[in-house]
Amino acid sequence: MTDNSMDKAYEHNKVEQKWYDFWEKNGYFRAEEESDKPPFSIVIPPPNVTGVLHMGHALNITLQDILCRYKKLNGFNVLWMPGTDHAGIATQNVVEKKLKEEGLSRHDLGRDKFIERVWEWRGQYGSAIINQLKRLGASCDWDRERFTMDEGLSTAVKKVFEDLYNDGLIYKGDYIINWCPRCKTALADLEVEHEEKDGALYHIRYPFAQGDGELIVATTRPETMFGDTAVAINPEDERYLNLPCDHVLLPLTDRKIPIIKDSYVDTKFGTGALKVTPAHDPNDFEIGVRHNLPHIKALDDDAIMTEEAGEFKGLDRFECRKQAVKKLKELGYLVKTENIKHSVGQCYRCDTVVEPNLSKQWFVKTKPLAEKAIEAVKNGDTKILPEQWEKTYYNWLENIRDWCISRQIWWGHQIPAWTCDDCQKLIVSSEEPQVCDSCKSSKLTRDPDVLDTWFSSALWPFSTMGWPEDTKLLNTFYPTSVLVTGFDILFFWIARMMMMGLYFKQEVPFKDVYVHALVRDEEGNKMSKSRGNVIDPLVVIDEYGTDAFRFTLAIYAAMGRDVKMSEKRVEGYRHFINKLWNASRFSLMHLDREYDDYNEKLISLPDKWILSRLNSIIRKVKNETESYRFNEVGATLYQFVWHELCDWYLEAVKPILFGKQGEDKMNASKGVLQRVMKDALSLLHPVIPFVTEEIWNKIPGTRGSIMNAGYPGERQDKKLSYSPESEVQMEYIMNVVSSIRNIRGEMNIQPGQLLKAHIQTRNFMHTEIAENETEMIKSLARLSELVIEKPGERPKSAAAAIVDTDTTIFVPLEGVIDVDKEISRIEKEIAKVDKELIMLGKKLSNDNFLDKAPENVVKKTKNQHDEFSKKLDDLNVHLEKVREMLG
Repeated sequence: MTDNSMDKAYEHNKVEQKWYDFWEKNGYFRAEEESDKPPFSIVIPPPNVTGVLHMGHALNITLQDILCRYKKLNGFNVLWMPGTDHAGIATQNVVEKKLKEEGLSRHDLGRDKFIERVWEWRGQYGSAIINQLKRLGASCDWDRERFTMDEGLSTAVKKVFEDLYNDGLIYKGDYIINWCPRCKTALADLEVEHEEKDGALYHIRYPFAQGDGELIVATTRPETMFGDTAVAINPEDERYLNLPCDHVLLPLTDRKIPIIKDSYVDTKFGTGALKVTPAHDPNDFEIGVRHNLPHIKALDDDAIMTEEAGEFKGLDRFECRKQAVKKLKELGYLVKTENIKHSVGQCYRCDTVVEPNLSKQWFVKTKPLAEKAIEAVKNGDTKILPEQWEKTYYNWLENIRDWCISRQIWWGHQIPAWTCDDCQKLIVSSEEPQVCDSCKSSKLTRDPDVLDTWFSSALWPFSTMGWPEDTKLLNTFYPTSVLVTGFDILFFWIARMMMMGLYFKQEVPFKDVYVHALVRDEEGNKMSKSRGNVIDPLVVIDEYGTDAFRFTLAIYAAMGRDVKMSEKRVEGYRHFINKLWNASRFSLMHLDREYDDYNEKLISLPDKWILSRLNSIIRKVKNETESYRFNEVGATLYQFVWHELCDWYLEAVKPILFGKQGEDKMNASKGVLQRVMKDALSLLHPVIPFVTEEIWNKIPGTRGSIMNAGYPGERQDKKLSYSPESEVQMEYIMNVVSSIRNIRGEMNIQPGQLLKAHIQTRNFMHTEIAENETEMIKSLARLSELVIEKPGERPKSAAAAIVDTDTTIFVPLEGVIDVDKEISRIEKEIAKVDKELIMLGKKLSNDNFLDKAPENVVKKTKNQHDEFSKKLDDLNVHLEKVREMLG
């Protein structure tokens, strides 16, 4: 027998861990490899193994969990594939910091020992983020948890690398890459974060090699001039059509460099003369290729000046800049220095200024892969929602550069490539070779670099399901149903998964991509430690409970709009959880047994109405969930539960439930109440799983978890039908009762004081409704007497309210309030508010105050002025209504 006793207050700390353990223990999150049920699958965007739960994770996981629980209720075989990313640079940095505390570096340990230390760290701390996801209620299939460095995924990575290499889509070559001197690794374009900074533009004189004259070039990085191998001009630039010679002298060196012509040079920028440094600028590199220029490295991989810098050899790049500018000025080469603001690229991990650097790296040829990824979205194989992100997706893929996939670190997937020490042949293989297949030497040296973290992440949708093996799981769940992710990894991850999925599986990796927005603070600012506005999800969960937090995230997750988050908002939606709890507690006081049926002939108007409303809500929530309108799901459920179920239905059927209309009607209403409670909990469960499971298991007759209860609309219950007639009737009654309640509030009459009311209506149907439901109206409006009559004389000293064009409500207040006294009170209040408004108005018309007062003080003053203005309007309306009572 179900224990339906409920604590007076909902205590989330007692409930959440209990039910999460129950779900896991009983396998409710587990997917079936083969099933008659339709499949639904999602792969989790794998959080970094170094990660700590933040607001972005919380929103992302909540939205995915809503979809998975909803689909499970609808009878789908649901796979939500979990896992974590090895996060190459980030994880290596964390472990290196730990070593530094011990007075060691990774080089002291050596590669193998260092990697052992990283695995040890992962074993000790790597599950922290997973445990935090569980606190959010994530219904992932944890038995299938994957890690981007586990054995199966490593096999997939090596297979993909080998196949792409053999197909001519991976190559090694000289290339300008983004180089972090601190992390000592290459960075993809997307891993470089640009920040506006103060800088200087140095105008430098490059004398002609013969005769008088010079070219003036402008640069923000004069330390790179030691790597210059040409000065370029546009062939159409009339200023340089008749130059006296074809070479210039490179200042501070003894070198001559050619003047070349290239249409890349912008004639409108600066002097139209461009210093070309192929080893230290990506655009200069392309010019160098076109003109067969030498590549001279002026900075090494530590950003220290090389011997090419002459007397500046050994200096740090920024120190060299200072010394070189000083020398240029002394020797008369520096024409002028301009202070500017410019965009500076920094490493996304350590904020070090990135240096364009010429290096041997591994690349993926992306153009052929990108073309198919573009086509797949254009022909509708994958839909990106909101649609605004499609344009961004196309723009990036249409202008894609080859992807630098090698990283000079130790933690990650080591590149499966070996060089024969004897004949220098390069061998790429997914299996470690024992001998060179060309000269049979056993002296093979493996490439020390590892692959970009995003390379293994790009295979996530199919590698996690067992590829390259043809597994049952892969056949059942690939392509996945939807990917839910933030827009910040649209290029890092989504586009690359599309390219890899289409190439290796000949299918898109997901049918829908739902791109959610950012979680910001309540003012709309991005959360950051420097601003001090970061909200810790775990602190919020501890204080208000997971369900209140999830509901807040969902109700603010409008498609394409950032979520504005504050603890006050979560606290507000905790009231909703408490409202549901209290309503359920009241209901269970009356549900002493299982009421699995009800007599349709005996049920009341409120019963018919709530069943009709429930029928509409079931269809509405289904439509909103399936179109990813999570905020509308939240708003619909909030309106139904708080207002329709709690404020109206439960209040309306109270007399029936207490037996005032006989046992048969009471039992019929109990049957409806049980049905409505169960269905409401099922609708709410995907959003607020813990409290709904707790209440569900208190309802007599429920068996097992609410996760297996089924979605209400799937029960094919013919009794749950739309009743427009009952909705019209209840709408009229609610308007009548609300009008009487408004009068009570306006006149400051205590809620418990019984009043008399007159309904004057010329509408025959309204008269019939009021007469049939007199007792319900009296109960809801707290009336001692209700008079239903045709329009006529206004009762003496009565407050009035218009319900509709046919109906007016009058509430006689003689003996209830002193009208003259009330008029006097209102007039005094108006005078007081007027005084406040004059004072605030003076402040806001004072330019000195507006210019000098802090922004938040001005805003607060404006808000106060608006509030007092509204209060004054309300008081004047109320005064007019009270005066009307004097006749």
